[in-house]
Amino acid sequence: MTYGLPDPQMRADFYDGVTAKRAIAWVIDTALILGTAIVLIPFTAFTALFFFPVFLFVVGFIYRWSTLSGAGATWGMRMMGVELRDRDGHRLDSGTAFWHTVGYTVSIAVFPLQLVSVLMMLLSERNQGLTDHILGTAAINRML
Repeated sequence: MTYGLPDPQMRADFYDGVTAKRAIAWVIDTALILGTAIVLIPFTAFTALFFFPVFLFVVGFIYRWSTLSGAGATWGMRMMGVELRDRDGHRLDSGTAFWHTVGYTVSIAVFPLQLVSVLMMLLSERNQGLTDHILGTAAINRML
C-alpha cells in the first residue's frame, strides 16, 4: 500500500515524464560514479586498478546510498527534478535508501531483473521499478 504517495489519477503531474528523467539521471549518475572512481584510484596506491569493476561497484553503492539517504535523490535525479519518496510520501531514510540501493544493485547484476524493472517503470501507474514495488517507493517530480 502507498498511503502518502500522490494519486496518479488525481495528480498525474507528479509522475509525468519521470521514467525518461530517471533514465537521463542514471546516465548522469553513472558518469559521476565513474569520474569519482577514477579520481579515487591514486588514493588506493593504484591497487584499485587491479579490481576496478569491484571498486566501481563499491563507489557506486556508497554514492547511491549516501545521496538517497535524507535527500531522496541522487545528484542526477536532482538535476532532472526527480526524487524518491517512501510509501508514506516522505524522503527516504538511511535504511530505506540502503535497501533501495541493494535492490538496484541486484537488478543491475541480474540483467533479466533489470529488464523487468524497466518494463514495470514503463507500464505501472506510478512508474515504479521492481525495487520500488517491493519497497513501496516511487520516483516523483519534485514540486517547487
